[in-house]
Amino acid sequence: MPVKFFHPRYWATWLGVSFLHLVILLPWQWQMKLGEWIGKLLYWALPARRKISCINLQIAFPKLSKSEQETLNRQHFISLGQGLLEAALGWWGSEKKIKQLTHIEGAEYLEKAKNSPRVLLLGSHFASLEVGGRIIANHMPLHAVYRPHQNALIEYLVAKQRTINCGKAIPKTNIRELIKSIKAGFPSWYATDQNYRGKGSILAPFFGIDAPTNPGTSRLAKMTKAIIIPCICVRLLDNNEPRKGYLLRFYPPIENFPSNDVLADTSRLNRIIEEQINDFPAQYLWTHKRYKHYKDQNKDFYADYLASHEAACR
Repeated sequence: MPVKFFHPRYWATWLGVSFLHLVILLPWQWQMKLGEWIGKLLYWALPARRKISCINLQIAFPKLSKSEQETLNRQHFISLGQGLLEAALGWWGSEKKIKQLTHIEGAEYLEKAKNSPRVLLLGSHFASLEVGGRIIANHMPLHAVYRPHQNALIEYLVAKQRTINCGKAIPKTNIRELIKSIKAGFPSWYATDQNYRGKGSILAPFFGIDAPTNPGTSRLAKMTKAIIIPCICVRLLDNNEPRKGYLLRFYPPIENFPSNDVLADTSRLNRIIEEQINDFPAQYLWTHKRYKHYKDQNKDFYADYLASHEAACR
């Protein structure tokens, strides 16, 4: 480990990492209860993120009443708190515990992913994303694209652990490496459901409003001839759900994809993600500015939304 990470500036990070290492030793239900408390604290401690989430939920679920939207927002922050501890479980948790918590749907599509010469797993940003990558890697070698962390120590520790757990962790800026992995026959995980204003960004509908979107999946599929299999990992903690732990759900390969229309392809993928979100609305990452800055308009969608919807979000 580089000596620089023992500098006092990283001591707080080491304290947090040590806390997470201890937490994952607790029984899973206790972890989830602690995550619930953390999420409730985050709801009040992060008012800016609470407003972003509120706006996104109003856009996605306009038929819900204001009180229902607020309840869903609170549930979302609880999910975020639990997701923080789940990330640690995915990075450093025991193999035995994770296997005991795993439930799989769409096993036939998992087998297709394992046996296909070139496959791209289409991911989505749900709170249990990190532990989901670990679960997938338990069933097949996995190369996963990720967003580097701003904290250098966390980036070092997480990138190292992701490489151990998944086989290869590919920074999102290194798409050439992703292409190599796909062409070499490694199942590769890739998610494009967050705000994207880089080169090639297009406006594609997401819950009825155009959002700056990465059209990379369509282009990767055309370039590599890979099949696209959507998958998600979500938490099973509902009292009405007899299973407890994590549901890894695989969907049928997307047929007739890609087409010659990148916008149509990208809009189609957004609709698939919308359907996934509708099944587990509280567990999706709503605190992200999905609609921030239209490509052809220099404006902040969220500031404009709050200005035109007085007292809509507190």
